Order: sequence, then C-alpha cells, then structure tokens
Amino acid sequence: MNPEPPPVDLNPSRKQKLSERIASSLRQDFLSGQIALGQKLPTETQLAGTFDVSRTVIREAIAALVADGLLETRQGAGIFVIGHQSSVPILRQDRSGNISHALNVLEVRIALEAESAALAATRRNASQEAQIQESFFEFDRLLQLGKPTGQADFAFHRSIAEATNNPFYVEVLDALGERTIPCDVNSPYATEDVLSFHYQAGLQREHLAILNAISAGDDAGARAAMRAHLSASQERYRERLRDRRARYQSDVNKSSG
Repeated sequence: MNPEPPPVDLNPSRKQKLSERIASSLRQDFLSGQIALGQKLPTETQLAGTFDVSRTVIREAIAALVADGLLETRQGAGIFVIGHQSSVPILRQDRSGNISHALNVLEVRIALEAESAALAATRRNASQEAQIQESFFEFDRLLQLGKPTGQADFAFHRSIAEATNNPFYVEVLDALGERTIPCDVNSPYATEDVLSFHYQAGLQREHLAILNAISAGDDAGARAAMRAHLSASQERYRERLRDRRARYQSDVNKSSG
C-alpha cells in the first residue's frame, strides 16, 4: 500500500516569510557576536526545535545565509559561521571613530528609518507592537541600572524595521551593525558625555514619541518623530565638533597670551 502523499502547502508565502525571519534572526546573532566567527551551528533538527518550524524552513534560511557568505556547510562536519560581513561592500563594518562617519550613518538612517517608522505604524501586528514596547522598556531598565543601552537601542529600531513586514529594512540595519547606535559603550564613538544618564534619558524621550505614534497608527507622526530623533542625534554630534573646536581655540588663545 502506497503511503499518502504529503499535504500540499496552499500558502507557500508563509514558509518563505518564516525562513526569511529565521535567517534575519541568525544574521543578527552573528553581527552581535552571540554566535562567534568559526562557531558550529546546531543541527537542522535542533534549530527546527528552537524556532518551532520544519527542517525545510531551516534549510531555506541556512541556504540564504550561505549565499550571503555568512555560513559554510562542511560535508560530514556541519554548518559553520565564516563571516560577519555584509555581502554589500558599502555596508561592511567600519570601526573608525571619526564623528564624520557617525554623521554619515545617521544621514542614511534618517532616509531609511523615517519611512520604516511610518510603515510600522500602519502595518504592525499585535506581536510586533509588543516587541517594540519590550525593547523600549528594556532600554529603560538598563538605563536605570547604569548599564550599556546600545543593544536595547538597536533592538528598538530593529523591531520597528521588522514591523514594516519588509525584510529589506531589517537587512540594511543588520548590515550597518554596531555603527547603527554610535553612542553605545562598545562603540568607537562613545564618550563620557554621550554615555551620561541625562543624554540617554533624552534619547528615551525621543523613543517614546516614536512609540506613541506607532501605537496610535499615526504614520505621519511616526515618520516625523523618527526624523526628529535621528536629526537631533546628528545635531548632538555636530555640537561635539563645535565644542572641540572651541576648546582648541581657547587653548591657542591661552598659549599665545
């Protein structure tokens, strides 16, 4: 007696979205260092159990990451992380501490994230909205404890990108990686000023305006709040340059006096 054929998947787009979501989650683990370069991944069966999906979905996600040059399958050995870099050269990681680089990144983020916030306001589902709020409150928890907030800050912006339901917004943020949040303690842009409680509490107030607009379904308000937040960050960096120049001029005047 022939076995019954497997059921036909009448919604193939669902599988595709699941594999993209898993690939995006793994990619972020690579970029954040949670999965180290050279590390062997769990088996397909273990990953399927972790993400509660079929092995077919895991294979599709792995294939996408292999194509991106992030993973390598080794016959008889398993799947290994071979790179944390984006396959797009312009987005490769850069640890330069120049403020000009931070300003350039913020300029790109304004164009990208203002629209992602607007889309999130109209496209988000209940789970995605909850994730945005959880990231917001995780930032606040770390801030109150005096701990680095950079990862929570990135998670807040990334969860907004995910709520657009367009995976390319997430991919660009992931490719920018650590440069996305230039004020984090682990960033080359970090200084005592930008790591102060006062500075980061100001960021959180700006985050709240974005969150409120998204929760209200106000796409124009979300776009404006995100633009205002990132533009204010640009201005804060320009102010640091002006302060540096003023201190230099003061030192010159003293030495010549």
